[in-house]
Amino acid sequence: MSMHKPTVLVIEDEAKIRSFIRISLQAEGFQIFEAANLAVARGLLQQLELDAIILDLGLPDGDGQHFISELKPDDKLPLLVLSARDDEEEKVRALENGANDYLTKPFGIRELVARLRVLLRDLSARENIAAAQRLVFDNLIIDHRQHSVSLNNEEVRLSPKEFELLWKLTSNYQKLLLQRDLLTEIWGPTHRQDNHYLRIFISQLRRKLEDDSREPRFIETLPGIGYRFLLAPTTTS
Repeated sequence: MSMHKPTVLVIEDEAKIRSFIRISLQAEGFQIFEAANLAVARGLLQQLELDAIILDLGLPDGDGQHFISELKPDDKLPLLVLSARDDEEEKVRALENGANDYLTKPFGIRELVARLRVLLRDLSARENIAAAQRLVFDNLIIDHRQHSVSLNNEEVRLSPKEFELLWKLTSNYQKLLLQRDLLTEIWGPTHRQDNHYLRIFISQLRRKLEDDSREPRFIETLPGIGYRFLLAPTTTS
């Protein structure tokens, strides 16, 4: 990692939570700025060169959901929602508005740091992934040119749709992909609400990849929201 300290703006009205986040993230090498409301946050956005934003949704001078939609798509800053609101519609709305990730309170600092590091990963690395035709995740190899998959040096036979779904997940590794986006891109806009398609195909992928849904190594499910491929590639080509 370079000597640059990632600069993060924490927008949270509860002083104790802000202090906890600041102390914890500073110990992990982050530079932290704080805002107790949206007015202060908007001012700091004009002054600071930021790398990411952590945002609570319930703020005294407005709703964080509206703030997210203000920032996107013009502002490319990674944005992590940190909120006590845990219903699925709120999460989907935040992600569709442009948030990159959503963590529900109460939270563990290790998970917060891990999520932040994923969001801050060098964008050029993701561009390389987007152009890659072969992804290696330790003992799992996915070759887009050959439409082939192997696990522990043994071929894994996938249907075309299974392969397309796996490639979409792995080429967007560690990024939460919404159900409705996956359905639209893989099955088409008329299937936007057919969540049972994904449940069936994810179940088939897990079985073929020997992935335990209770303790997943490869594919994480966020019920009612979407899916995330957990590993980062060890090799790309």
